Amino acid sequence: MQTETRTIPGTAVRLPVLGFGGAPIGNLYRQVPEQEAVEAVETAWEGGVRYFDTAPHYGLGLSEHRLGKALAGQDRSSYVLSTKVGRLLRPNPSPNGKDSEGFDVPDNLARVRDYSRDGVLRSIEESLQRLGTDRIDVVYIHDPDDYWTEAVNGAAPTLSALRDEGVIGAWGAGMNQSEMLARFVTETDIDVIMLAGRYTLLEQGAAQELLPACLEREVGVVNVGVFNSGLLSKDRPARDATYNYAPAPQELLDRANLLADICESHGTTLPAAALQYPYLHPAVTSVVLGMRTPEQVKQNLDLASKAVPDQLWDDLRHRGLII
Repeated sequence: MQTETRTIPGTAVRLPVLGFGGAPIGNLYRQVPEQEAVEAVETAWEGGVRYFDTAPHYGLGLSEHRLGKALAGQDRSSYVLSTKVGRLLRPNPSPNGKDSEGFDVPDNLARVRDYSRDGVLRSIEESLQRLGTDRIDVVYIHDPDDYWTEAVNGAAPTLSALRDEGVIGAWGAGMNQSEMLARFVTETDIDVIMLAGRYTLLEQGAAQELLPACLEREVGVVNVGVFNSGLLSKDRPARDATYNYAPAPQELLDRANLLADICESHGTTLPAAALQYPYLHPAVTSVVLGMRTPEQVKQNLDLASKAVPDQLWDDLRHRGLII
């Protein structure tokens, strides 16, 4: 499946339907040895993955550095690369020793929010240097939740101009919420959105307004967070599973266990169904999974190759568990 591609509407960018998410190799939550991170990317490549996503935010640039190193020997025209703008990396005037935003890296750099035209141009230039490449295919405005005005007046028109000039292939916005993404879809000439955790087997809030708007406006959807930060990543959810990066409430644990029961009754698993479910919606262009180690890559590729019976979806719809 990972070699299949779908075109971002209105652009020449063809996104592979399965992508490699680069946050974990930026030492998300814990350190990943350099060689292991590079081998994770190489294993994905050997498995046919040709879409790689990263951001300056991920490990204060570490993810971009590692991804660039791992892809250095590959033909640049043979894969799709996306990164993000909105956080510039600058020397930290008061380091405490370790990053405070979830990445196990030294805090010698600090994130400076900047969604202005100049900030976008600087961010792209600096990402190109860290990645060691000459172009970025897709650029997302990253987490502009509290910066709507700056993003829509600064970043959006700047990225539209860069796309129209052929500097980038497409632009989008990446967020953990659907409401503001819907505004981007209806109020700008955005090409694609990166939707984190709001259209999954566990919850489908984005199906109410956002995804129909994407279909109507011909905006692509890259779906991420399909395992809801770990709750759907195992055959049976762990008691200490997380949801939205916090301990999962009991009601969601119960719902995940019910989903697991139904998956088992149809001869499949919870993570296999969680990965396959987003593809049922015609608006979804690609699914990106965060990957940390070669073993994790192999597990994800195995999940992507498993067929999920249509009867499962019929059963879940009948029980009112999916839209």
